[in-house]
Amino acid sequence: MSLRPAILDPLFAPATSLPGVGPKIAPLLDRLLGEPGRPARVLDLLFHLPTGGVDRALRGSIAEAPIGEQVTLLVTVTDHQPGPLSRSKAPYRVVVEDGTGDIALVFFNMPRARIQNLLPIGAQRVISGKIEMWDGRRQMVHPDRVLDEAAAAALPSVEPVYGQTEGLTSRLIARYVGVALERTPALPEWQDAAWLARNRWPAFRDALTGLHRPAEPGEISGETAEKNPARRRLAYDEIFASQLALALVRARMRRKPGRTNAGDGRLVEALKSALPFPLTGAQERAVAEIRDDMVSDKRMLRLLQGDVGSGKTVVGLLAMASAVEAGRQAAMMAPTEILARQHFERLKPMVEALGLTIALTTGRDRATERRAVIAGLENGSINIVVGTHALFQEGVVFRDLGLAVVDEQHRFGVHQRLALGDKGEAVDVLVMTATPIPRTLALAHFGDMDISILDEKPAGRQPIATKLISVERLDEVVAGIGRAVARGALVYWVCPLVGESENIDLAAAEERAETLRQVFGDAVGLVHGKMPGREKDAAMERFIAGETKILVSTTVIEVGVDVARATVMVIEHAERFGLAQLHQLRGRIGRGADASTCLLLYKGPLGETAKARLEMMRETEDGFRIAEEDLRLRGEGEMLGSRQSGTPGFRLARLETDGDLLTVARDEARLILERDAELVSERGAALRVLLYLFERDAGVKLLRAG
Repeated sequence: MSLRPAILDPLFAPATSLPGVGPKIAPLLDRLLGEPGRPARVLDLLFHLPTGGVDRALRGSIAEAPIGEQVTLLVTVTDHQPGPLSRSKAPYRVVVEDGTGDIALVFFNMPRARIQNLLPIGAQRVISGKIEMWDGRRQMVHPDRVLDEAAAAALPSVEPVYGQTEGLTSRLIARYVGVALERTPALPEWQDAAWLARNRWPAFRDALTGLHRPAEPGEISGETAEKNPARRRLAYDEIFASQLALALVRARMRRKPGRTNAGDGRLVEALKSALPFPLTGAQERAVAEIRDDMVSDKRMLRLLQGDVGSGKTVVGLLAMASAVEAGRQAAMMAPTEILARQHFERLKPMVEALGLTIALTTGRDRATERRAVIAGLENGSINIVVGTHALFQEGVVFRDLGLAVVDEQHRFGVHQRLALGDKGEAVDVLVMTATPIPRTLALAHFGDMDISILDEKPAGRQPIATKLISVERLDEVVAGIGRAVARGALVYWVCPLVGESENIDLAAAEERAETLRQVFGDAVGLVHGKMPGREKDAAMERFIAGETKILVSTTVIEVGVDVARATVMVIEHAERFGLAQLHQLRGRIGRGADASTCLLLYKGPLGETAKARLEMMRETEDGFRIAEEDLRLRGEGEMLGSRQSGTPGFRLARLETDGDLLTVARDEARLILERDAELVSERGAALRVLLYLFERDAGVKLLRAG
């Protein structure tokens, strides 16, 4: 049963409840606005904002009308010039004038009777369209609008233009949006009155109406649209709903009593002194922030984000050592088996040197292995466990879990993050990501968390030389790789993202592996997403051991895969990859003491955005700078990969232009929960409506769950 407030029912009704949306139109709206398993709703139409507007206001005369721009003119019909009947494809011209000049309206393949009916000689008409010059004369081919004065008076001065799908015109969408607006109820005001007044923002329904029925084209497109109070109001509503939902998650985590999760520091100090290198300043800072959280009686919910190779795993291990000092257990969860196994192999010698026990569990354990790990976790004989999402299955019970470390959080949703935190009493949660996230995105996706940043690389890391090379010079690249392999280097060769289907990506990888085998024989390995897990692991292990020297892959070489001898990275058709992805791939090399090279192979000519991306890669290795540029070039939609459970996926807000609203929204959300934690006041009830409206109702469910 839905607990959505009844006032929202008209908005969550299916689009088929609107007049005119019958069996022919409904599937088109579903394709444009629905989601798999969920047809389009009235709300989806309202949130499908126009991308631009056509100025339909009467302005100026024929003589003043600019060539090539949209104009709307009042004219008188003076002459019909039909083409000869013997030539069915000849144009039909109608001459119209307004006292300053004349213009020919040109029609192709339109019934003569219809043209004569639409434009009788002597009649006054309002015409709208683009004027062009042909043979020294002004003409307008197939005007968008030909109306008598009464019909023109009913036309809005700006006609909105909507994103559309085949069979569904912008004009038709506008008609359904108009009915949807009439059905929009007056909702209770959830924003602070003083904040609205200071920004001169309209009420929610007025803001929606203003964007769908603008008075000027500049209100919905171009630079002025970004600052339009109606658009900013709706963007803030959506961001605020997201921040309030995240604050509710945070409050739920914090509401449960915490426990001190750090001991006297002896294990942490022993670990530090055993490390082959000193911690960087950024690592020291992060360790101190985490320890402060763990010694307090509040539950930790912290995001540790670090650039490629900044040493997050060591910080995670020091945090786990703190929990074990306090007599509790720690778990580290990775998104893939390869990464889980790699973390385990790297941590095992350090953990065992401290006299502690560590275990690995993944979805592919044999039954006997799994039973042994589950028993060890339950009786407390295992101090630290590393695993995949197999860790939060029901059968896994800890004697006393104190800290959950989640690697590459954006692969998991908020609910999975909470699930691991529920595996014990007062579990602290540390989330790690090697994807540098711009501040605005970090707030949007991880607003429920405190954030620590590792922005320094450990001493001894070699810079990576990045070169742009045209695909036409492929033979030179292959020759260069031969020289590198002869020197003992290992090479990654990443095949292009075709984008149409995984099968085509796979075919590209297999083809490249085959051509390289003709030169290098069995030294070439292949790994791709369609391989069974064990085969993929085996291919990776052969590469790590140096049995294969060149690893051809689709983009499955995971974030965090660490092969110190790999010093060359070739990325084919680099122009097809996003900046963050290029940066992550490049981060697979430069992990040992030897100098490394990344070759970005591109096929020209390059578009402006692709060129800017590749130049940025050549210019810097700073992941945070790259992430900010990626947000500017691509917007929020693709920054963290496809939309996943627990991530915002904004529809009205654009973080590249509305990022300044995030901090305000987060602070306001936290203030509200300090004053009205259960959202029971009059404003609290309005805020529940907001959460349901933007489908952040998981936050309301947490309120009920307590």
